[in-house]
Amino acid sequence: MVPTTLRVLTYNIHHGEGRDGRFDLSRVADVITSAQADLVALQEVDQGTERAGGVHQLAELERLTDMHATFGKAMDYEGGGYGVAVLSRWPFSSTERHPLPVAPDREPRMALTVQLRAGERGPLLQFTSTHLDQGRDPENRLAQARYLNDVLVRDEAQPTVLAGDMNARPDTEVMAILETRWTNWASDRSPTVPQGRPRSRGDYVLYRPMEGWRMVESRVIDETVASDHRPILVVLEWAGQP
Repeated sequence: MVPTTLRVLTYNIHHGEGRDGRFDLSRVADVITSAQADLVALQEVDQGTERAGGVHQLAELERLTDMHATFGKAMDYEGGGYGVAVLSRWPFSSTERHPLPVAPDREPRMALTVQLRAGERGPLLQFTSTHLDQGRDPENRLAQARYLNDVLVRDEAQPTVLAGDMNARPDTEVMAILETRWTNWASDRSPTVPQGRPRSRGDYVLYRPMEGWRMVESRVIDETVASDHRPILVVLEWAGQP
C-alpha cells in the first residue's frame, strides 16, 4: 500500500484579530494556503459576532482557502457564536460536537470531530479540533483531557488526530493524561505563545495509533501578526490499514 501523507495545521486565530488590532482573515488564509495544509484545526473562531463586525469567519475562510469547513459552537457571544472549526481538503462523511465538561462559572469549551476519507485510496480518518479551559486552576483542563481520551478513542486501529489549543505546557498533568492515549507531535517544547517572542507552548497535534503513523516534519510557523498564537504544521505519513 502507498502511504498517505497528511499536512495538519492547528491555529488559534484570536477571533480573526491580529496583534495590530486589525481583523484580516486573508492573513490567516495565507498561512493555511502557504502551508499547503490538508487538515486545519482552528480555535477562537467567531461567527456573526459584534466584535468581528458580523462576519461569518468560517465561511470567509472556506472561500479564501477553497476547503471544506464545519463549525463547533462553544457558546453564544455578542449576537453570534464562538468556538472551534475544521477545514479540510476532503469532504466530511460525518461531524460530531462534544461539549467539554467545565465548571458553571467557566467559559464553555468544545471538541469538534469529523470523519473523512483522506483521498480516494487514503484511510478513513478521525480528526478533532479542540480548545481547553484557560483558567489558572487546572481541574477543568484535567477533566477535559480525561473526557477527550474517553470519547475520542473508540476504534484502537483507526487513524486519529487531535489538534488544538490545550492551554497546557508540555510538562503538565494535562499533557501527561493525554499522552497516555496519544503520541505528541514533538518531544521538545517548541513555544507558540505569545506570537512575538514565544516563551510557552500550549498548542499541539496528537495522533494515534502509534504503530501506523510516521512523523515526517513538524514546525512552528513564523507568523507574528495575524493572531496572538503561532500556528503549528505537522506532516504525518500513514502506512497502516486504509
